Amino acid sequence: MVKALTFKGDKKPKKRKRTGGASGKADDDDNRQLKTAKPSTEADADADADADDDSWVSADVTADISGPIMFVLPTEPPTALACDAIGKVFTLQIENIIDNNPITAEPHDVRQVWVANRIVGTEHFRFKGHHGKYLSCDKIGLFSATSEAITPLESFSVIPTADTPGTFQIQTLRDTFLSVRASRSSKANASPEVRGDETEITFDTTLRIRMQARYKPKLKASKEEKAREKISRAELEAAVGRRLDEDEVKRLKRARREGDYHEAVLDLKVKGKHDKYG
Repeated sequence: MVKALTFKGDKKPKKRKRTGGASGKADDDDNRQLKTAKPSTEADADADADADDDSWVSADVTADISGPIMFVLPTEPPTALACDAIGKVFTLQIENIIDNNPITAEPHDVRQVWVANRIVGTEHFRFKGHHGKYLSCDKIGLFSATSEAITPLESFSVIPTADTPGTFQIQTLRDTFLSVRASRSSKANASPEVRGDETEITFDTTLRIRMQARYKPKLKASKEEKAREKISRAELEAAVGRRLDEDEVKRLKRARREGDYHEAVLDLKVKGKHDKYG
């Protein structure tokens, strides 16, 4: 189930308490059950925590890019690619940032968030705005987010920048790049403009992509590996059906990491029978 986006500083909603009558008694019973219901293992607890991991990290390679993301543009001060409810695409200054360092940026406004997905059967990406419409770039380089369907205009390549690790180029299918430039508006402090008609890779086309940690493959794999390692001695002894010495416990924990846990348990069960009747 997709959860609503949350941002730093958001207050957690307080749950209402119900009182009175049969419904109040039922609520008390439910609350008692919730208090006594605990995760069956530490791994279950970790899985619950991972599902609620709303922290933001930087995408390092194209394969990382998935789920809610934020495009951090090369402007001073840093801005993010954003869109409003009618599909207008613009740059919006980032407020959740430390010392204007792009690798610390997090969205403070849902308009800065896009959902990235790879288009099935291709190496291209689509980016859906908060209002459910897709980012698009027309033939003259104007961006919008008004389309509900995917065409070549809504398809983009994400290319790692060769000489700047951790940064990317967003390329249209016409081989032009997303770029930012100073606004041509006569208004003071006008926001930078975003275009999609740049034909060469430059500083103005080089951006960073921030994403929610729970969707980053490397972090997910690391957490899954840690979850596999976390099992108590009592659980291992219950699985084998007898007390285990330290070497046997280490062997089983290693087997959980390496993927042959069930075979190792079976070996120890057989060994236990031989020791008993031998």
